[in-house]
Amino acid sequence: MGKISIKLNNKEILEFESGITAYEILRSIYPDKGNFIAVSINGRLYDLTEPIKYDCEIHFVKLDDVDGIEILRHSTSHVMAKAVKDLFPDAKLAIGPAIENGFYYDFDYEKGFTIKDLYEIEKRMREIIEENIPFIKETVKKHDVVVMFNSMGEIYKLELLEEIEDEEVTIYRTGDFVDLCRGPHIPSTGYIRAFKLLSMAGAYWRGSESNKMLQRIYGTAFPTEEELEDYLRFLEDAKEADHRKIGKDLDLFSIQDEAGAGLIFWHPKGAMVRKIIEDFWKEQHIKNGYEIVYTPHIASIQMWETSGHLQFYKENMYSPIEIEGQKYILKPMNCPGHILIYKRHIRSYRDLPVRFAELGTVYRYERSGVLHGLLRVRGFTQDDAHIFCRQDQLEDELVSILRLSMMVLGVFGFSQFRIFVSTRPEKFVGSIENWEKATAALEGALEREGLEYSVDPGEGVFYGPKIDIKIKDSLGRFWQCSTIQVDFNLPERFDVNYVGYDGKYYRPIMIHRALMGSLERFFGILIEHYRGSFPVWISPIQVTVMSITDAQKDYAEYIAGELMKRGLRTKLDTRNEKLSYKIREAEVNRIPYMVVVGNREKATNTVNVRRKGKGNLGSLSLNEFVKIIKEEIERENPYTEVRL
Repeated sequence: MGKISIKLNNKEILEFESGITAYEILRSIYPDKGNFIAVSINGRLYDLTEPIKYDCEIHFVKLDDVDGIEILRHSTSHVMAKAVKDLFPDAKLAIGPAIENGFYYDFDYEKGFTIKDLYEIEKRMREIIEENIPFIKETVKKHDVVVMFNSMGEIYKLELLEEIEDEEVTIYRTGDFVDLCRGPHIPSTGYIRAFKLLSMAGAYWRGSESNKMLQRIYGTAFPTEEELEDYLRFLEDAKEADHRKIGKDLDLFSIQDEAGAGLIFWHPKGAMVRKIIEDFWKEQHIKNGYEIVYTPHIASIQMWETSGHLQFYKENMYSPIEIEGQKYILKPMNCPGHILIYKRHIRSYRDLPVRFAELGTVYRYERSGVLHGLLRVRGFTQDDAHIFCRQDQLEDELVSILRLSMMVLGVFGFSQFRIFVSTRPEKFVGSIENWEKATAALEGALEREGLEYSVDPGEGVFYGPKIDIKIKDSLGRFWQCSTIQVDFNLPERFDVNYVGYDGKYYRPIMIHRALMGSLERFFGILIEHYRGSFPVWISPIQVTVMSITDAQKDYAEYIAGELMKRGLRTKLDTRNEKLSYKIREAEVNRIPYMVVVGNREKATNTVNVRRKGKGNLGSLSLNEFVKIIKEEIERENPYTEVRL
């Protein structure tokens, strides 16, 4: 068959007989086979049983590599599907991919699975793993696979096959279980060492509400038991930090069935946090040369036709409403409104950059299955801004946006980031030259600020490249917040211009940017990051003043009044309850400072102060106490003057 040259792991080049399998090469190099489960051939993943017939470069994949873990999880989903079919033969198979931190498989089972069934499925999976059954790949004529799945009644697999144009397809057998799959997979079920089934949920077939609701079983798998235990502990921590639970416990917000799903009601304490965020946001934007604007919640359908949203974004928009024969749509974006404000005046090159900022509430249709507390809603307020600038101003504007973004995120307690530059996709508007200039400006701004970033090739939006900033929370999770996008599309569609130094009209460059993303989502992230124990500067209640008995009620009222005069958000508690009960309640409500007044404090004109998490700070004068709070707030947020 002849010889082929294979470069191994970026190192030596060896000759082998054409048709040799990756497994045979592996066995000749590592007799014990190490911890390898798959192979990358010229950058594409294959099973170890894959024959190699041409010159190439290969890398062996270990179980604990990033690719290896994904293969492990995908294989575990197949084992779960086999266990389900063994126990519930009437269940029909849909799809079962690996996902971040785990896997799932969707089933159509009329009776529906129960929690008890989940335990039985997991037990059967362990038996399958113990049997160490090999994963065997077969390349089969599509017609034969159609006949096979038709005889098995696997209607969802048949639907998937209809979309495959190739005459041959790949299937995998694991004992008597067979599935339509590209692979690759681990060599055998025995390689699965640590897994756990986690939960069940409903899921529409192909994600469409017009299709049947299936049952989805979620699970996770790791190379070692230790990693699995660490992840399960993380899930418990995340459950305790869930913003929906904390939001209910602290009475911060609610979602009311009477009003509809995905719509947020901000309760007084949550609304106070929102006000603090909004006031800080506006203050910093004005300091940074932005002008605050407001645009209507609805707009004529013609505006959305001009912007292209009806063409490109219609599935996320609500149906038009008719008023006096004119059709209007709830706005999904703020940008067209900012453009219309810009166009009210003729702009000179000397006027640029023009920076408009708006805390603009928008409405987008999200399917009920993806709604998730504050994190995925149907109505939300973007911390939106749009900058109109010249080409020679672009990089400086991007640097300013990055500085403002990092400052704002840092003040709220986020200091670790992942930054991505998304470049030109296959379908795009604008010239390649402009795309390259804009992408170079994004990268140049990041490099000027000394910020590390990764490039996401082809992941830009059709109208321009962008920067995405993901923040790391206290549980180690990353959240997408800040986005900075260059837009070549809307200035063209709306014929946006400025007058150049030569008296001719030119297109400005438009930058879309959001620092927090949306107030709802950012608030949800903040709740989970701090587990409801907010820094003093954004706590809805900063101090609770409590009397020991009715004899100090008047003094407690006086202290609370003085604190409120000095701008501190204060709660008065003069109820006829035990002091220990009042303190416990304040702790549960995550109030940072507790001021206790008894007969001694009343007689000496002092206050006894407790700090949540630190205990008793002792007896202080009112001025001393206010100074302590002021200094703490200034440490937390050095960008806003504290006036107490």
